[in-house]
Amino acid sequence: MTTCSFQTSVAVFALIILHVSALDTFIAAVYEHAVILPNETKTPVSQEDALLLMNKNIDILEKIIKLAAEKGAQIIVTPEDALYGWKFTRETIFPYLEDIPDPQVAWIPCKDPHRFGHTPVQARLSCLAKNNSIYVLANIGDKKPCHSYGSRCPSNGYYQYNTNVVYDTEGKLVARYHKYHLYSEPQFDVPEKPELVTFNTTFGKFGMFTCFDILFHDPAVTLVKDFHVDTILFPTAWMNVLPLLTAIEFHSAWAMGMRVNLLAANTHHVRINMTGSGIYAPHSPKVYHYDMETELGKLLLSEVDSHPQNSSAYPMAVNWSAYATSIKPFSVQKNTFQGFISRDMFNFTELFENAGNLTICQEDLCCHLSYRMLRKEESEVYVLGAFTGLHGRRKREYWQVCTMLKCNTTNLTTCGRPTETALTRFDMFSLSGTFGTEYVFPEVLLTKIQLSPGKFEVLKDGRLVNKNGSSEPILTLSLFGRWYAKDSHSIQGGTSNLSATYLLISTLLMIIAL
Repeated sequence: MTTCSFQTSVAVFALIILHVSALDTFIAAVYEHAVILPNETKTPVSQEDALLLMNKNIDILEKIIKLAAEKGAQIIVTPEDALYGWKFTRETIFPYLEDIPDPQVAWIPCKDPHRFGHTPVQARLSCLAKNNSIYVLANIGDKKPCHSYGSRCPSNGYYQYNTNVVYDTEGKLVARYHKYHLYSEPQFDVPEKPELVTFNTTFGKFGMFTCFDILFHDPAVTLVKDFHVDTILFPTAWMNVLPLLTAIEFHSAWAMGMRVNLLAANTHHVRINMTGSGIYAPHSPKVYHYDMETELGKLLLSEVDSHPQNSSAYPMAVNWSAYATSIKPFSVQKNTFQGFISRDMFNFTELFENAGNLTICQEDLCCHLSYRMLRKEESEVYVLGAFTGLHGRRKREYWQVCTMLKCNTTNLTTCGRPTETALTRFDMFSLSGTFGTEYVFPEVLLTKIQLSPGKFEVLKDGRLVNKNGSSEPILTLSLFGRWYAKDSHSIQGGTSNLSATYLLISTLLMIIAL
């Protein structure tokens, strides 16, 4: 056998082995973690005290990771800020940070913990992955030295990043991602550009981003559309905002709209409305968790398709405006009115009857609703709403939203305010809109903040419709569109010289969420 033919035979054999070892499904795990928080302080703690707190949280994660592995999980996602919380300045976060190298260095911290300086957290996380033969995603803080005389370098000589790391079953660092869209995080810097991070396994191609990133085109949409990942890993510290942006509601809708698996691990802190984790497939949630009653963490596991696009359940591509632009609009009621959702002024019209066909428009967006209630509850009022425009006070993200929602009371001025319970059931609904964007996320949220798996679908002409009989009482039925091309692209800062700007923007974001 010649050298050439031998090498060809080896290559073919390797491809056969890879194909045979590739898995059609895998067991995914996410953990909603109740973080042990540090005491509030205006001065930095010692590095030893910072490590002590992080190890307390890792002690909990260690038990969960071991349990997940024992149950067959091949990958686990833990939340954003899971090791130390979130309330810091640039100075007070610094003792918690480690220098995280580029994964191209082929490093197993568990075997060589001192190769890149003082890295006890990375070493322990690596060992958790290695000792349990499981992929582990954790969110930690990265520090990168720079020249303080540079125009962008912070005054302390370090860039500080909110960072995701992934370790494989051997404990090797295989992925690192620096969060781009910060949310009330003056302790961290913004990278120069969004990072597009992927890694391959025998059970699919993975990408990742963090929390607020999901509301923007880069890196979130690009990873799916251009890099063709099968599954997104999504650590978050998400504060729920009714009626459109609770964690389980929007994250499950994003997975369906983007037709990709999403493994979402949220921080658990009920006093600031942080809860809501899930394993979401493109066609329906696999498993989810929402708990505003206890202070307990929660492990979720589910079998997931490694390559969802090859599954018979994979949803078809949708033309979101096909139906809405093909029909004559239903009659628009005279008594339309305006109201606010998250500081955005919607046009509303009331659902007066038990059944009907309604249209409400705002500028070039018209929303069509056909519906039938099982019984109209006299104590409840529902409206159909439309909004198109730049969102919130910052006027940065361009939204297009069609929504049917329950008002907080029978007073129409309360329509759009948060409400958590409902009584009205629908045995038929069809919602559509004349969207100008291809990025639309279908939401159905039921009473007591629950999802509705298997009870609705999106038709290829863009209609969100019910299936399999009547629904549980509905809080919100929405088509949430993001027209990224119309976003107002403000300049992103990235240094401590802009930390005051960060703080101002973060404060505005918090106000918008209220």
